[in-house]
Amino acid sequence: MNINTNVRNLLIILVIAALVLVLPNGGTAARVALQAISLGFLSAIAWIASRMYREHRTTLYSLGDRRRCVLYVAVGVATLTFSASGRMLGGGIPTVAWLLLIGGSAYAVYAVFRSAKQY
Repeated sequence: MNINTNVRNLLIILVIAALVLVLPNGGTAARVALQAISLGFLSAIAWIASRMYREHRTTLYSLGDRRRCVLYVAVGVATLTFSASGRMLGGGIPTVAWLLLIGGSAYAVYAVFRSAKQY
């Protein structure tokens, strides 16, 4: 029997969803699986960031102390802001602060790279 790949994948997802719904503590198991996937994703991001740092270390050191400091602070602010997204994106003033922090970080990174390319 030859089943279309999309149909097969949809059936797999529906079976897993039915198991989560029917089995006792299925919601807990789903949350554990989601946390495991999230940790794997964050580990992959950390690994890629460390590889990128090692590959471009001389470029980063050639930026100079001031520009490198601005770059690192901007990346740190963006990281902390993204980690607080669940609390800040509820609406109102925290959402505006989130947008300003992310926008300011993006502009700082852009300004550092633009000033580095001028020479």
